[in-house]
Amino acid sequence: MHKYLPILIVGAIIGVFTLIFTLTYLTEKNRKEEPDLDRHMEDRELIRRLMTYARPYRKEFVKVFLLLLISIVYDLVSPLLIGYIEETVKGTFALSYLWSMVGFYAGILVVSMICTYGQSMILQSTGQKILSALREDIFVHIEGLSHGQLSSIPVGKLVTRVTNDTNAISYMFTNILVTLIKNMVVIAGVLAAMLMLNYALTLMVLCFVPFVVLFTALFRYFSRKVHRRVNNATTDVNTYLSENLSGMKITQVFNQEDRKLEEFRARSETLRRSKRDRIFVFGIFRPMVYMLYVSSVMCLFYLGGRGYIDDLQLFGQTMSSGVVVTFYMYISRFFNPIQTLAEQFDMLQRSFAAAEKIFTIMDIAPEIVDEKRPQAASETAARGEAETETSAEEPVELETLRGEIEFRDVWFCYNPGQWVLKGVSFHVYPGQTAAFVGATGSGKSTILSLICRNYDIQKGQIFIDGIEIRNIKIASLRRHFGQMLQDVFLFSGTIRSNLALRGDFTDEEIWQACRYVNADSFICRLKDGLDEEVRERGNNFSAGQRQLLSFARTVLHQPSVMILDEATANIDTETEILIQDSLEKMRNIGTMLIVAHRLSTIQHADNIIVLSHGEIIEQGSHQQLLEKKGRYYQLYMLQYSRGQLEKEA
Repeated sequence: MHKYLPILIVGAIIGVFTLIFTLTYLTEKNRKEEPDLDRHMEDRELIRRLMTYARPYRKEFVKVFLLLLISIVYDLVSPLLIGYIEETVKGTFALSYLWSMVGFYAGILVVSMICTYGQSMILQSTGQKILSALREDIFVHIEGLSHGQLSSIPVGKLVTRVTNDTNAISYMFTNILVTLIKNMVVIAGVLAAMLMLNYALTLMVLCFVPFVVLFTALFRYFSRKVHRRVNNATTDVNTYLSENLSGMKITQVFNQEDRKLEEFRARSETLRRSKRDRIFVFGIFRPMVYMLYVSSVMCLFYLGGRGYIDDLQLFGQTMSSGVVVTFYMYISRFFNPIQTLAEQFDMLQRSFAAAEKIFTIMDIAPEIVDEKRPQAASETAARGEAETETSAEEPVELETLRGEIEFRDVWFCYNPGQWVLKGVSFHVYPGQTAAFVGATGSGKSTILSLICRNYDIQKGQIFIDGIEIRNIKIASLRRHFGQMLQDVFLFSGTIRSNLALRGDFTDEEIWQACRYVNADSFICRLKDGLDEEVRERGNNFSAGQRQLLSFARTVLHQPSVMILDEATANIDTETEILIQDSLEKMRNIGTMLIVAHRLSTIQHADNIIVLSHGEIIEQGSHQQLLEKKGRYYQLYMLQYSRGQLEKEA
């Protein structure tokens, strides 16, 4: 029995480590995790969805697989050649024969290297194409989300999904999948070769396989958890940076740099700890596999050495020096792929964690979509048409828009039970100018958002040119609206690119729109004119200049309905006077909807609608509302008195 004592000691050591890891797994499994770390998708589902992006490149992957099979020949044949050379050298030695064997060995190595290079080039090219397709899909999906859905997701999280997470997946297509397949083929081929060479020593090696499988399963469990923690912490840091870098001016104004630094440091520390845990898990797994490899080699040398020295047989198998050398190399070929699996599983779990985050975003169903709806009888009657079975099979494509807008008993809320609009009804005829006034939170801007179908209402109906708004294609509807908002957003680029927005407009058309709203007065003073650089969010222009550019952009695209939501709030009195004439001319373009606190900008509106707590309390022309001496009269007199005081001052 003492002859096998070294083997028993090795087995006892492996058993102790196995017991420790199993107890750790059972303890960790019973621990309650945070909701964000719960598993939402199975690996099988993630692989299935990721493979849809790889399917168009089947031919490329077949080429890679063929090159992979050729390169594997080196791993399987080279140990046999070395063992055969060792046996030959002990016998009749011939230098010419040795050179021929070495040449054959070198030839196999060169072919293997060429094939490895070819498959790497194909994989990198194909992987980048797959990555681009995935990145475009998630970006297009984000574009299709409603305003409410986009408001509920931090911008930093979306940026992380499109950039960091897609990059994590790219390694899966460019390296992991092919390497996993190669390693599995190598392991299977090495086992087959060892069985044919000496099944007794092969059985000894297979005794270590259950421990390899167990350690790999445990590593997979812990690796998946720590990768999800790293992804969540990375997202948290990116979200915090996105918000606070945009608001850095406010931080500086209120002297809050130290507090913000502490908040960032806390998030950064969480990310550091999660990455440390990932390194720790990875640092445990690979040494354990290496321990199994060293143990198998020790057992090989012990059993093979005793068999060769004492001329013993193990299960009827002879132990020659060539067999021991060949098995030593095969054990290395067997455990090297398993050791590599540590890195591959690490990257694979990172890819799965990233894919899960991406598909979680892509599984958010857009709330505002084109729908097939049965057309109401009232709608067909409004258009003077007979109702037919196919009248509303597909959403309507609006080639032209007259600008008639009607609300019928519209109820809307952002949060269930908290009504922003309560039974709102009004009618705006084509070419009219309608203005909405009221206190903050009365529902003015909400009405404009509903007209563009940025949100869907809960009750009532909205009609555009007599067509229920849900029966109109969203892109077709919004194409006819031009919006000028209080918070003007300018993209990085030039003035020309911000006005045209990649539309096919000539310089003369752009200048004509600028002259129309008096924006040409400051553009002409710029060094590069229309090619003047626009930095992020247009922060190199004043608020009034950004607003004038917004006016020019809207006029250039010639909408049928123009929406001004506090569009003159950030414009000084002098600039406001300049655009009053433009507003009068724009009234002739089509229907105009205005939200304004300055009542001086809406005195010429055809219909002024006064809102309070989501309900219409008054509506009529400027003179009609003054004669009623209601809420509008009170607002007007308040602003008039304030204006008089400012003039006297």
